[in-house]
Amino acid sequence: MAAEIDLIQIREKHLTARVLFELTECVVGITRTTPTRVLVNDRADVAVGTKADGVHLATQSLNAATVRKAFGLQILIGASTHSLVEVESARAAGADLVVFGPIFETTSKQQYGSPFGVRELSRVTRAAPDFPVIALGGVSVDNARACFKAGAAGVAGISLFSDPHSLNKIAAAIRADHK
Repeated sequence: MAAEIDLIQIREKHLTARVLFELTECVVGITRTTPTRVLVNDRADVAVGTKADGVHLATQSLNAATVRKAFGLQILIGASTHSLVEVESARAAGADLVVFGPIFETTSKQQYGSPFGVRELSRVTRAAPDFPVIALGGVSVDNARACFKAGAAGVAGISLFSDPHSLNKIAAAIRADHK
């Protein structure tokens, strides 16, 4: 059974362009006959060259307007955000979705300070209606439902989806929470 993951971000920040291109090409090939969309971290050129669905921009990346101007509507643009101002800015610049967080405590996002919590996530989603906000940071099967109740269009995570043996079960539980 396929896990039916909606979106995969290739987040390999330290690969050479050639290796990143080859990796992305493989992932795109695997997902081509599925509804899964593939985003490449920071590299719109690699995304377009490999026929990936789009690019995910970190806060220190080019802004969405620059990427949109260079590549038009042919790619999906996601952006990392850590405040309502960043969410609004990414939306105004032409991003198609944002990842917002950290929502819960997690060691991988400590550099961004204390987690925002679901109250702030709710404030952000209400301020940006009809704009996909994906919750990130400490998301688990146990707290994903709270993210959806706060208006998140989805949840993201590294550790959440890191065990290939439980991926189907985790994805199914999260889909059930999203209904």
